[in-house]
Amino acid sequence: MRLVVVGNGMAGSRLVSEVRARDKDVKITVFGAEAWQPYNRVLLSNVVAGTSSPDQVRLLDPRWYADHGVTARLGVAVTAIDRDCQTVVAADGTREPYDVLVLATGSEPVVPPIPGVERATAFRTLDDCERIREAAASARSAVVVGGGLLGIEAARGLAGRGVPVTLLHLAGHLMERQLDEEAGLILRETLGALGVAIRTGVTVSAIRERHVELADGELIDADLVVLACGVRPVVGLARDAGLEVERGVVVDDELRTDDPSIFAIGECAQHAGRVYGLVAPGWEQASVVADLVTGADKGARYRGSRLVTRLKARSVELAAMGETQLTEDEAEIVRFSHRHKGTYRKLVIRDGRLVGAILLGETSAVGTLTQLFDRGGPLPGDRTGLLFPDLAGVGGAAVADSPTRMPDSARVCQCNNVTKGQIRACWESGARDVEAVAAATRATTGCGSCRDAVEGIVGWLCEQEGVSA
Repeated sequence: MRLVVVGNGMAGSRLVSEVRARDKDVKITVFGAEAWQPYNRVLLSNVVAGTSSPDQVRLLDPRWYADHGVTARLGVAVTAIDRDCQTVVAADGTREPYDVLVLATGSEPVVPPIPGVERATAFRTLDDCERIREAAASARSAVVVGGGLLGIEAARGLAGRGVPVTLLHLAGHLMERQLDEEAGLILRETLGALGVAIRTGVTVSAIRERHVELADGELIDADLVVLACGVRPVVGLARDAGLEVERGVVVDDELRTDDPSIFAIGECAQHAGRVYGLVAPGWEQASVVADLVTGADKGARYRGSRLVTRLKARSVELAAMGETQLTEDEAEIVRFSHRHKGTYRKLVIRDGRLVGAILLGETSAVGTLTQLFDRGGPLPGDRTGLLFPDLAGVGGAAVADSPTRMPDSARVCQCNNVTKGQIRACWESGARDVEAVAAATRATTGCGSCRDAVEGIVGWLCEQEGVSA
């Protein structure tokens, strides 16, 4: 079988490795518009901050393709799909036939149509990071436009490099899709203490030589302007080929398009009316498609993902999941707020089950609440114990915060769907440190927020056996 994958980002590269792990004989060709080896886009803020190099965020070793018999066309975009001949046409004029085609074209940054926008740099790729780092080396001031996840991470990264930075956001509070107003306020104060000046409820009207102009005429100093205004699925290739496209490329539970020989996964795919913009759903979709195209599991189906959003900004701990915007009239709301310490915890409960949560600031409750949200099971009656699992007498609420109490079924790594039981089995097979566990299970290789939990489990297992981690 000839498999062609268009897109070599986090979803496309994961599909290639998943297929090869299941079948050594499939002929695989992958096209990547970027010349870089596939890398972890989630960790780009670390590259901006200077805490990680490009090599440290790559997903595959440069020799992986040759070692696994995969043809990788890096830096070569696909410009057309000839569905009649089942062939893709590349920018260099070459044609590659396929039996199965998978579109993993991802998303592109939204660039607002304002005067001077060409002076700004979008924050989306490794090349963008390199441009931002070069400009930051001499910049006396910077502006980041967009107060969503990426904008906050970019602003924190620049502040960490010592650049005075102002974050501008159109909405009334930061991360308005994931956070309520109070959480947005506390996050704003936390970032302010770390050197990020924040203006919400403002509109950028133009980008000048050394300033950003707001709609009211105010000028804000900016030698460097970074755009983080959101992303949109890249669907032009699919649309030109006559595939069904709405916001994304429409797929069914098998991730097939309306052409049965063409699948779509990741940020370009629209499943059950929803386009996912996080890495974990793309990786889950890659696993389903790999099962189907290799025949490893012909019954594999994608049923949607339960999302947990984690902020990857140094010195800022934030997790948000599910329906965080429901009111007291719609659900049971349990919250704790301590603005002075930058702490906010909120539970959204409906029919006795956790349907949403916000956790901002240092908290030991993340593991427990993520499990409860992911499972959708009934909650213990002690709601206070859910927010403060370190308190005595919380019963079953603290299942995730000690390796001794965490069940083997508990999902430790959300991005890669790795359970405690898999980590235990990996350890029993000889993986005695976090790096070895990561190599075997991919735990910690997504957003990285599970690293402490993995270290805790490995350390606890080593203690039980009296060996050194």
